[in-house]
Amino acid sequence: MSAKFDVDAPTLNRFVMKNTKDPELVLLLNSLATSFKLIASAVGRAGVAQLYGLAGEVNSTGDDQKKLDVMSDDMMINALVNSGVCSVLVSEEKEDPIIVPADKAGKFCVAFDPLDGSSNIDCNVSVGTIFSVYERKDGSVNDLLRSGADCICAGYCAYSSAVELVFTFNGGTVEGFCLDPTIGEFVHTRINMKFPADGGKRIYSCNEGNFIHWDQPIKDAVEAFKNGIDGKPYTARYVGSMVADIHRTLLYGGIYIYPADKKSPKGKLRCLYEGIPMALIIEQAGGIASTGYFEGKIGRVAELMPDDIHCKCPIIMGGPRDVGVVYDCYRKAGIKTPSL
Repeated sequence: MSAKFDVDAPTLNRFVMKNTKDPELVLLLNSLATSFKLIASAVGRAGVAQLYGLAGEVNSTGDDQKKLDVMSDDMMINALVNSGVCSVLVSEEKEDPIIVPADKAGKFCVAFDPLDGSSNIDCNVSVGTIFSVYERKDGSVNDLLRSGADCICAGYCAYSSAVELVFTFNGGTVEGFCLDPTIGEFVHTRINMKFPADGGKRIYSCNEGNFIHWDQPIKDAVEAFKNGIDGKPYTARYVGSMVADIHRTLLYGGIYIYPADKKSPKGKLRCLYEGIPMALIIEQAGGIASTGYFEGKIGRVAELMPDDIHCKCPIIMGGPRDVGVVYDCYRKAGIKTPSL
């Protein structure tokens, strides 16, 4: 048998069944994977299929919708509603939650950003999908207004030179799967993903266009990164697509910063389908997912309790080495900081 063909491919479905023994969770992840394949196909054909440009609408948070935003949203909603295992859906592109009809409803509630970073799509920059999964309680939107402690599964899919799915079950390891186009399946390629033990590459990632709006400790931390820690300056890398920036940070090390500031006192990123799922992944890979100084204290993103399906939160995510630099700056400003 040729070594080029794997006759025992470690697929996504196999992994989920082996580790959960839950057929309904297998169906959910399979439905998510189907939508990711559809979105990947649309992203890959965006140019020739004339899918670039605006759709003429705005989404739930006031952002202009791209054609691919709308298409990706429809793909995910159709896949999840018809999976038979979902009861409530929340999408960044929809102002109101979607209650699945009773004859199709199941035990899961899913929140998602169908195409994160879509403002970059017209210039062919990496984009992705982010999702979080909760178990149903009463079948209402309140089932999703819970902290990361109740999130049973969280992940993202990156669409670039390869299509990569990274996800974790609450309390589990972070696992990576790559779409093999020859068999149309996500195959397990990154096992027990962890932040580099030494902190990895010295990279800071933030939108420095917001510098004048930041609080002083964040300014001081970014200046420290630029001027060098222990004589070694950091490199700036900022894509502007959260999935791409977090994926790089997870693999290479470094820190991603999108803090609360004078312009956006509650932060800019959405708590339910950006902050919480990424926080679970970062923490379970050995990193830190902090809010920075927010609402009078420094806390964990995973502990935030969403008060609205589209509420926002600040984010500081990275390895202990680099988040420690930010905490040191807060400490010097007289702000109590958690231990690393």
